[in-house]
Amino acid sequence: MTHSISILSLVAAIALAGCSSFPTSSGKDTSAPAASSTPAKRDARLDANGSRVQVQDEAGPVTVQKVEFKSGVSSATVERLAKEHGCIGSGGAGLMTEKGPVEVYRMQCENGKPFLARCELRQCRPMR
Repeated sequence: MTHSISILSLVAAIALAGCSSFPTSSGKDTSAPAASSTPAKRDARLDANGSRVQVQDEAGPVTVQKVEFKSGVSSATVERLAKEHGCIGSGGAGLMTEKGPVEVYRMQCENGKPFLARCELRQCRPMR
């Protein structure tokens, strides 16, 4: 359960960070932080079936989809690869795509950063 929550937090942070880097329709860049002295207030709520989460902050509501942990045939290989690149995590490498000849795996590192790897016919390489 805690692994799902950490993935959810990361997905929400990435979604919110990505949106702030684009200019608005008026052409003004809104990536600069607001002059407010209060920290951003964030609130996350699950929907009825628990598959989507709505995250609320000062920019407005954002809906993100929860991704459940799913192991794949190359999970152990990706975990070894992650360790070689300085990523140590206790949750393991989860399959992010459908099973097939090309798969993408994700592992949460203890330092908070995700490690992503792409495996093609079980030959895995880190994604940068």
